[in-house]
Amino acid sequence: MPQKKVAPLRNNGEPYITHPIAVAAQCAEWKIDAQALMAALLHDSLEDCGVTKAELIERFGSPVAELVDGLTKLDKLQFNTREENQAESFRKMLLAMARDVRVILVKLADRSHNMRTLADVPRAKWSRIASETLDIYAPIAHRLGLNQTYRELQDLSFRYLRPWRYSVLSKAVTKARSRRRDLIQKVQREVEAAFAASGITVRIAGREKTLYSIYKKMDSKHLSFAQVTDIYGFRVIVPQVIDCYTALGVLHQLYKPLPGKFKDHIAIAKLNGYQSLHTTLVGPSSVAVEFQMRTEAMHLVAESGVAAHWLYKVNKPDEASSDRLGTKWLQSLLDIQDETRDAAEFWDHVKVDLFPDAVYVFTPKSQIMAMPRGATIVDFAYAIHSNVGDRTVSARINGEHVPLRTELKNGDVVEVVTEPLATPNPAWLGFVRTGRARSKIRHHLKTMAHTESEELGEKLLSQALRAEGIDQFPESDAEYEPIWEKLLRFTGSRNRQELLTDIGLGKRIASIVAKRLVLLLADSGQRPDALLLTRERFTAHESTLQGSITLDGSENASVQFAKCCRPIPGDAIVGYLGRGEGLVVHIQDCSVAKKLQHKDSERFITVEWADDPVRAFETGVMVTAKNGKGVLAKVAAALAAAEADIVHIDMGYDGAQEDVEFRFVVGVRDSAHLAVVLRNLSRTPSVMRAERRKVAMPGP
Repeated sequence: MPQKKVAPLRNNGEPYITHPIAVAAQCAEWKIDAQALMAALLHDSLEDCGVTKAELIERFGSPVAELVDGLTKLDKLQFNTREENQAESFRKMLLAMARDVRVILVKLADRSHNMRTLADVPRAKWSRIASETLDIYAPIAHRLGLNQTYRELQDLSFRYLRPWRYSVLSKAVTKARSRRRDLIQKVQREVEAAFAASGITVRIAGREKTLYSIYKKMDSKHLSFAQVTDIYGFRVIVPQVIDCYTALGVLHQLYKPLPGKFKDHIAIAKLNGYQSLHTTLVGPSSVAVEFQMRTEAMHLVAESGVAAHWLYKVNKPDEASSDRLGTKWLQSLLDIQDETRDAAEFWDHVKVDLFPDAVYVFTPKSQIMAMPRGATIVDFAYAIHSNVGDRTVSARINGEHVPLRTELKNGDVVEVVTEPLATPNPAWLGFVRTGRARSKIRHHLKTMAHTESEELGEKLLSQALRAEGIDQFPESDAEYEPIWEKLLRFTGSRNRQELLTDIGLGKRIASIVAKRLVLLLADSGQRPDALLLTRERFTAHESTLQGSITLDGSENASVQFAKCCRPIPGDAIVGYLGRGEGLVVHIQDCSVAKKLQHKDSERFITVEWADDPVRAFETGVMVTAKNGKGVLAKVAAALAAAEADIVHIDMGYDGAQEDVEFRFVVGVRDSAHLAVVLRNLSRTPSVMRAERRKVAMPGP
């Protein structure tokens, strides 16, 4: 006899159907459309009931099936794994959000019901689920303006994450509520009487601070419970926007306002669309009471956030509310995702941009821009446009020149100065705050480094081919395409660009690739030129058959000048193709270079200086001087007179010594310029000795 199928049960013994019904009921409160309500009822059907996506499409339509599919993927996410996996999961969730925000609304309803019934789950899972809710879902609810859900998720997470602290605080709040009941009722009566006398129609509702926000305030500001004064407050709901300001005047006539506690979130709304006037007043018995003035529409957005898009668009169908309801933030995350393929890096960006603590600044044309707290001028430039950020050279705040790392403050008027040929500085990564700026800078630097390495690789391979008797570099055209394909199979590279980049980065030796390429060319009938082969081998150093690279200082990321010896034009130099570092240039008699040459001689190539270098080069200078008043100023003046830039200075200073040593890193044009600098220093009063140091010195 076939067994009767038993309906699945939840941990508390109730039929499982109660969960999807509760989720759908929450979504119905938000007045979300019928498709999302169907998805809420079906959100576990793919995972737990063996239903296929095709069946859902057939019975309920493609939009509902897509929503359920997005929710099924989210249900698999757990954030207690390693950072990499955490980031990958979170990326999928955010992409689902950006495709259709209803997915995350149903997910938040699902999480809310799961948190309400968390007591029935084994205690060992409490910490993980509560932490995940507090770190991920509560901030998203806040970011989307779902204030009630945000407050509930925070309190429920706190309850299961810190049960003892939750219990103690809960009892303290209950006691305080009974003690202050008379006081709160008195304030409410006086406020209602004041508004009645003014003839303004208002609806007054009490507001109590959540347990978690009380706990956070006590923890962050090191307060006792008795010192938290703003546990209670009132919301004043008025018909029109102008009435908010009138109500503010009535309240300020009734009670004295606390200085610095007034905030106008109507004129400048928060990032998630929240609008209200906030003021804190000193009520009876010197108790501070907070009041929030808002219209019904503002109240709807404050409580329901993105859901208010459905609730309120019926009344104002033409209002572009989506612009202020978090859409820009979601699109910004998609932009970062497109450029950042590294999951951990994406997670870093999102953790910054997820929290809406903002400062509001103005462009020179008085457009208001919201930036995360701590954002700098570079963040502001990238927020305007990536081209503006890439080409930023300087900036003015309120008309005054300031460094690019300056943090923005509320009300700043920010003006960015750009240059067409400017490029991002790697040092910016040390102070930028937003994920967008960081990803754009990294993307540009990676692209630039690869382009330069590819150019260097082509130059090295071309010269190695000349050493093998091939004068013409085989281009990537129809004639040579079969040869390049065979060469790529031999090297294991994906394409020609990757092979040349690897040569430029020192991951492959140009002479070995050239020898293979010569064999392939010979098979196709192209023989080495005997005259060129003889000439190249006669003129080239016998151990370096890869030709010579000319350096003028414009090579940027593809060429590094070794910090151990700091070569400058005029020095005899050698080039070392480090594994993955590109070309590293050393002075010929540098001890580090000699050790590398002994161990890895095939990685050395001939390098030489260009006749006209395009920039200054850093070198070390040691100055020994008599200790005395103003000695450093005299030495610095001598360097300035010789037109040498001071890049870094290190002082082995001891006030008791008669002599003092200054170790400088200075920028000079060439060895002749360095000789002038040393001569200038030697003639300076108090200086006993000035010499170049070719050993490793402190410096940037």
